[in-house]
Amino acid sequence: MQRSDLAELSAFATVAEERSFTRAAGRLGVSQSALSHSLRGLEKRMGVQLLARTTRSVSATAAGTALLQELAPALEKIGRAVAETMQLRERPAGRIRLIIPRSAAEIVLMPKLAAFTQAYPEIILEVTSSNDPVDLVAGGYDAGVQLGEYIQRDMIAVRVTQEMRLAVVGSPAYFAKNPIPKHPLDLKDHSCIGFRFTNGLYRWEFEKGRKALTVSPQGPASFDDPDLVIQAVLKGIGIGTSMENNLSMLLNKGRLVQVLQDWCPSFPGYFLNYPSRRNQPAALAALIQTLRV
Repeated sequence: MQRSDLAELSAFATVAEERSFTRAAGRLGVSQSALSHSLRGLEKRMGVQLLARTTRSVSATAAGTALLQELAPALEKIGRAVAETMQLRERPAGRIRLIIPRSAAEIVLMPKLAAFTQAYPEIILEVTSSNDPVDLVAGGYDAGVQLGEYIQRDMIAVRVTQEMRLAVVGSPAYFAKNPIPKHPLDLKDHSCIGFRFTNGLYRWEFEKGRKALTVSPQGPASFDDPDLVIQAVLKGIGIGTSMENNLSMLLNKGRLVQVLQDWCPSFPGYFLNYPSRRNQPAALAALIQTLRV
C-alpha cells in the first residue's frame, strides 16, 4: 500500500457517499478536477472501475460497493483514532512514560502523586526508576527527572526542586571508632561506601571558596541504589553520601552524623525534562504543572 492510497481510498468513500464529485470536493476541500484525477489514478492502479459516472450522477460499481463494505469500517476506526489523538491536546488523558531516579521519586513525585491521580483520573503514569542519565527519545520516554548537570542540551527543562546539597554522613557508632574528617583528603583514611552508576563510580565533589576537588570513594562496598548506601552507613560500615533533603529525619534523630558541611556547596537540584514539542499533550502539561516549583 502506497502512502497516497489511504487519502485516495478516503476520497473514493466520500464520493460514493455523496454520489457527487462536486459535493465530495467541497467536503474534502479540494477542486473537483483534482478529485476526479486522483480517483482515476486509483482505479488505474487497482485495475478495476470503482465508480460509474454519468453526466447527472455518480455511483459505486459492483467492485466499488464490495470495496466500500470492507473500507468503511476501517476508515471509521481510523477517524476515531485520529479524533481521540487530537483530543489528547485538550483533555489530560492517556499514558505518560516517566523515568526518574529513586531518590528523586521520593522527594519530587511521591508527595504529589495522590493529588495528581485524583485530579487527573484519565492519566496513567508509567514510572521507571533509574539513576543513570538516559536518552529519552531513544528509550521511548515522554519525560524524565534528573539532576540539571546530566540533562541533554536539546531538552526542555523545568525545575522540580529548590537548590540541593550533598551530605556526607556516618553513624555515631562508626565515628566512635574513627576520627571525624575535617578535610576531604582525610577521607583516604576512612571506609567510604560508594554510589555506582552503570558507567562507573560517582566521585565525591567538594568545593570551598576557590578550592575544588574530587575524591574517589575507597571502601568495602558500593551500590547502585542510594538507599542501600545509607543502610550500609547506618550499620557502621563506613561513610557515605546522599542528598541532604533525604536524610533530615535520620539526622534529626541522631542516627547519622553529618561531616564536611563547609565543603559541600549547593547545586541546582532536579529538573523535569522532555523533548521539545510544538503540540504538547495535555497529560504531559498537567504533570509539568503539578511537579514544577
